[in-house]
Amino acid sequence: MRDTFAQAFYEEAQNNPKLFLVVADISPASKIANFKQEFPTRFIDVGVAEQTLIGLSAGLALRGYKPFAYTIANFTIYRPFEQIRDDVCYENLPVTVVGMGAGMTYSYLGATHHTLEDVAVMSAIPNMSVVAPCDPPELTEAVRAAVRHNGPMYLRLGKAGEPTLTANAPDPFQFGKVRQIKAGKDICILSYGPIMKMAADVAAKLESEQGRSAALYSVHTLKPLDREGIASILQRFPVVVVLEEHVEHGGLGSQVKQVGWEAQARAKLHTFSLKDAFLHVYGSYDDVRRAHGLSVDQIYSVVASA
Repeated sequence: MRDTFAQAFYEEAQNNPKLFLVVADISPASKIANFKQEFPTRFIDVGVAEQTLIGLSAGLALRGYKPFAYTIANFTIYRPFEQIRDDVCYENLPVTVVGMGAGMTYSYLGATHHTLEDVAVMSAIPNMSVVAPCDPPELTEAVRAAVRHNGPMYLRLGKAGEPTLTANAPDPFQFGKVRQIKAGKDICILSYGPIMKMAADVAAKLESEQGRSAALYSVHTLKPLDREGIASILQRFPVVVVLEEHVEHGGLGSQVKQVGWEAQARAKLHTFSLKDAFLHVYGSYDDVRRAHGLSVDQIYSVVASA
């Protein structure tokens, strides 16, 4: 995801002189290094000063520029939350806040580097949009959407060598709309971000071991949420599963439950998310996810009997 973001931003920036990249003590990857070399006045490293990262980006936006504020997700949003809320969102400025390595990506670095509740936190701020692409091609489209978007956006990225899942997707990427990436009729799995690969593996296991036709949808835009699209899914499928690498409160699962209640949907709904706890578990990305109940086998054991 990191390299794909760098490539997509570089391609957009070559033709758009208003694009700035503001980073906080993070080494530029791949094409970002090219951007820094070609456009040194549009690349700013503020160092370990996340409040400055956001405040400076807000100032650039006030001058008519389009800044992307980029660093590791937990540092991008938690330390400078006041600046995001007051300097960017209150003024409704076109600043894209890029959180790289969200969720449990930085498993070995512990709780200080985990981003469990960022979707809830960012979604709660007026004017802020939240986008979490599931694979590199979807990220490229998300960067293009961010460039066109006239307001604040939080772009939530993974950093774990995410595979391409949307190459044959029936639906195109559209900001604010759920996207079918695999057709099916018996069960539907809704997900977003890097954990979509786990959702795809669960779908494959359901089809190979039970012969059930499983659809996959990417809910890449978490705010504004496509409530009509989700309501339609809840009406059309007998079983719906929500899988996310985020705490349940304020995440996709809780919102899908609300949509289902309001739509009086009859679908059997299963939601899987991170636990509402700081788990004192040290290990790999998969180890930490499993401790939260997120693995193909753990999810399959519940869904298989639905």
